[in-house]
Amino acid sequence: MKLTGVTPNLITSDVDRSTVFYRDVLGFEVKASVPDQPPFVFVWLERDGVSIFLNAEAAARQESPDATWLTVGKSGVTMFIQMEGIGELWAQVQGRAPVAMPLKDQWYGMTEFSVMDPDGYLVTFAERRSGSS
Repeated sequence: MKLTGVTPNLITSDVDRSTVFYRDVLGFEVKASVPDQPPFVFVWLERDGVSIFLNAEAAARQESPDATWLTVGKSGVTMFIQMEGIGELWAQVQGRAPVAMPLKDQWYGMTEFSVMDPDGYLVTFAERRSGSS
């Protein structure tokens, strides 16, 4: 047995709005959607091999009726995306997304910034500084 990956599966109140955010602001590409055209109930986005799933709240509740705890955004779900070239992404994103933490060097050797998506999920981008282990 072997695990081969993990993908955040975000429950959203508006899949189309969230798709626009991840695609147009954060640079993700739509890999698949259900249905093929808006309004969507599911969208798979990917950038540089990093995937994110977006699921409509109503569809998620229908598929998992016993998961009464399902919450849209601000549910404690955060994403930590490691990358290269963080300064360039920061320059593209600042002013286009709600900033939760501006670009900063952390004491543990990472340079990071965090933004909030339209549903309130926290997305942190991080790059290890050279010379840090």
